[in-house]
Amino acid sequence: MSVQGHISRLLLVLATVYTLLLSTVEATSLTYNVAAHEKACFYLWADVPKKKMSFYFAVQSGGAFDIDVQVKGPGEREILNLEKERQGDYVLPAKEVGEYSFCFSNDMSTFAEKLVDFEIKLEHEKRPVQSEKDRGTGPQAQAEAMDESIFRLSNQLTRIDRLQKHFRARENRNFSTVISTDNRIFWFSLTESSMIVVMSALQVYVVQTFFSGSRRSHV
Repeated sequence: MSVQGHISRLLLVLATVYTLLLSTVEATSLTYNVAAHEKACFYLWADVPKKKMSFYFAVQSGGAFDIDVQVKGPGEREILNLEKERQGDYVLPAKEVGEYSFCFSNDMSTFAEKLVDFEIKLEHEKRPVQSEKDRGTGPQAQAEAMDESIFRLSNQLTRIDRLQKHFRARENRNFSTVISTDNRIFWFSLTESSMIVVMSALQVYVVQTFFSGSRRSHV
């Protein structure tokens, strides 16, 4: 193969990787503190119909670690409605062009705030549809094979990232449970000790009063 062929092949591979990294996914990953009685909404615009929206959320702290979730499409069409959920991972269809809303509602809490970690993705899947026989062995076929490998690697990394977030949410909930249990044990022990001291002082007072009354009666 000539030098010009090598250069063309390299440029084609770089262009494929660059295009894939730029246009595969549009993502928004945020952490938001939802106050009591607050409804917080976030929006995603779909410019092409029949795309897929990836939606992940997890309550990291606050109350019973639950929150109400509602997803609506253009025209206020309801797509997803969840009540008192701790976390979720969904792939939703964006059938129409327009604005999609993702809302978190904390109406059930009187004073507890909820810290929510969530991610919204609008996926652009451009995968090669040719079979192995149709691809051939030229630079274009090799670039398509690399495109497919990168796409699979991206999916695996997304799964690992979601798994890490899942374990982080569980760790936060378990840590909060430990802290809550520790506080309850502390206040229970303090109350128990205070009651023992009060009962001891009361017993001393009763005994002292009894003997003082007995001496007066005897005199």
